[in-house]
Amino acid sequence: MQDVKLKKGKEKAVKQLHPWVFSGAIEIVNGKPGNGDIVSVTDSKGEFLAYGFYNAQSRVAVRLLEWNEQKAIDDDWWRERIHKAIQSRQDLIANEKTNTYRLIFSEADFLPGLIVDRFADYLSVQILTSGIELHKEVILNELQTLLNPIGIFDRSDSSARTHEGMEASNGGVLRGAEPPEYVTVKENDIFYDINISTGQKSGFYCDQRDNRRLVAGYSEGKKVLDCFSYSGGFSLNAMQNNASEVVSVDSSALALETLKRNIITNHFEDRVHRLIQSDVNKQLRAFRESGEKFDVIILDPPKYAPSRSALNKASRAYKDLNRQAMLILNEGGLLATFSCSGAVDLSTFKQIVAWAALDAGKEVQFIHQFSQPEDHPVRSSFPEGEYLKGLLCRIL
Repeated sequence: MQDVKLKKGKEKAVKQLHPWVFSGAIEIVNGKPGNGDIVSVTDSKGEFLAYGFYNAQSRVAVRLLEWNEQKAIDDDWWRERIHKAIQSRQDLIANEKTNTYRLIFSEADFLPGLIVDRFADYLSVQILTSGIELHKEVILNELQTLLNPIGIFDRSDSSARTHEGMEASNGGVLRGAEPPEYVTVKENDIFYDINISTGQKSGFYCDQRDNRRLVAGYSEGKKVLDCFSYSGGFSLNAMQNNASEVVSVDSSALALETLKRNIITNHFEDRVHRLIQSDVNKQLRAFRESGEKFDVIILDPPKYAPSRSALNKASRAYKDLNRQAMLILNEGGLLATFSCSGAVDLSTFKQIVAWAALDAGKEVQFIHQFSQPEDHPVRSSFPEGEYLKGLLCRIL
């Protein structure tokens, strides 16, 4: 096997089970491994540290898989890892109220660059690293054997693949049948018609499952504003929990059409609701100018900080967004605000919200902290896997 020797003093993170080896930590590469090939990683003295797959074109030159030298990275190894990931989610799989969730979450499940989401009888797969691409046949075969889906669909993110020096994915069916235009899934006993083929990301954001339910618990009898509503996760939960009115804002016409379908699917047509296609920041200003106010506001924006280099710009965007929301909340109203940017940690996010409150002339009480659910676990050795955070704030 070809091996990668680290510079002196660069083995600490590997010994602490962190799954990334950056190119700058490498002293020498013995042999000529291709992108995705399995290599042995050693310290500066040549002592074994771990196995991983190599990529000369990525800043993360080796993504580590196994720290036991006696375990070969063969087809059985991949099958075992997939089996363990799925087994760890048996409580979710057995939950009759929900049939959409994440089955494999990349590094968190010791499978760097592989994301698998379940949508009822279909699987959506993202193959984001060269090592996973090289071994995708055994992976897909094992998923088919263990779960027997009607179809497995490719939703690999093109930008992530580009960073790995890989060609953009063409999408499409990898196994079985192509999904229909809309697949009906169930989350917390609420039904969603989702488009796996052309929907955002994998087709549906299942990482907000627990938070949608928690926020809905504060919605009964309240006027609720759901910003960046997409297919209506927070909106539908608020309707189910008897909000007095729900207003959903999204810039995407397709997202709002999907939300309309979901309202009908759940027989919520009799609920008081408005759907507004608009830029959220523009609409928040319009609400303020018209004097319209709300009891509960949800802010679930897209990723403003894809990397640490974008942190300052993202912080300003988050601050302005939250400030505008605070200005149209009734006294004692609740703001559920989220960030899915891994570069923004919870303490930074709290500070941003505090700055927004100062600019708005408000005081804030933090009454709950939100995070990602159990099917998006965070390895203690890989804190970078924690990306979703949120705050429930009472605005005074």
